[in-house]
Amino acid sequence: MTRAELDKRPADVASMFDGIADRYDLVNDVISLGQDRAWRRATVQAVDAYSGELVLDLAAGTGTSSESFTTKGARVIACDFSQGMLRVGARRRGGASRRGVTFVAGDALALPFADQTFDAVTVSFGLRNTNDCDQALRELHRVTKVGGRLVVCEFSHIPVGAVDRLYGTYLMGALPRIARLVTDNTAPYEYLSESIMDWPDQRALAGRLRAAGWESVAWRNLSFGVVALHRGYRRS
Repeated sequence: MTRAELDKRPADVASMFDGIADRYDLVNDVISLGQDRAWRRATVQAVDAYSGELVLDLAAGTGTSSESFTTKGARVIACDFSQGMLRVGARRRGGASRRGVTFVAGDALALPFADQTFDAVTVSFGLRNTNDCDQALRELHRVTKVGGRLVVCEFSHIPVGAVDRLYGTYLMGALPRIARLVTDNTAPYEYLSESIMDWPDQRALAGRLRAAGWESVAWRNLSFGVVALHRGYRRS
């Protein structure tokens, strides 16, 4: 299944992630050489959620990092449209609402929450999987309180063109082979490679955040630009 064949149809994307839910976190660790843990820690630090706040963790998957947002007492809604991912996460935690994290099924393009519900919203490695990134950013803006913040952690592009092209070669060739070491289902990782290469660079994504209504937009690179953290605020 290639990105072009998948075409980011919501039901197909959800089904794809349902099929790898049990081994999703392990494979991510392997193909990123453990860097995914550092990327998620950086996201938690950027969100900086504290006691009394309600955080939306969109595209939360199995909720691996959702609980990290509760360290200072915040409550977290872990939202995803993959029922398989949510079931695995709830099973691992002994229930759908435990230790400050509540799992909720939802579509990024039509979030099942009222306007201005959350103090902070965040999405890690999931914005790229929507079939309308701009609508997802508008929805995140809608459900964020005035004064609230957005943090997006997503694969990006290395600023040096020649190095980025070499990285693209690795993605297209090596990544599915590495994934094969721990899973028989490599189709999602072929999709992953193609979707990363097709994703806008840091500056272009920042422009899309602004167009969706986010203000004071900024970003910083992680792992030399392999991943970028974008931040924005809802001012009105």
